[in-house]
Amino acid sequence: MRPVRVYIAADHAGYELKNHLVSWLKDHGHEVVDDGPFVYDAEDDYPTFVIRAAQGVVQDPGAFGVVIGGSGNGEQIAANKVRGVRAALAWSEETASLARQHNDANVISLGARMHTLEEATRFVEVFLSTPFSGVERHQRRVDQILAYETTGETPPLPEH
Repeated sequence: MRPVRVYIAADHAGYELKNHLVSWLKDHGHEVVDDGPFVYDAEDDYPTFVIRAAQGVVQDPGAFGVVIGGSGNGEQIAANKVRGVRAALAWSEETASLARQHNDANVISLGARMHTLEEATRFVEVFLSTPFSGVERHQRRVDQILAYETTGETPPLPEH
């Protein structure tokens, strides 16, 4: 796995996992940008941190993001509001891998209350080490998403 820059953020539910992953990522040679939180606050709001991490990914070509909450759902939604982000919720090694292979995802979202530290770490490892396949049908679909994001125009229906 080649070292990359990783923007990481969480909320209170993901705080412990975030801190674990920051250390794990650094130990594996990655450059980490920690977008918080920096102290545990049971009342914090994930968009405050997650949107910053997502913006970092978009402004830093080749970088990846990790966003973490209790389920990871809200964090995925918030990250995907940032133009240029393709955030995928991973709940298995396979979903982490497919997010990269098929969707060229640049952000992985994790549910800290759904997985052990070891499982979540493995999802990140798989995500970061899996390349986009570049298969034409997958690229076409990513391009359709990017076009919609840019123009707001719905992709045309296939002619059958």
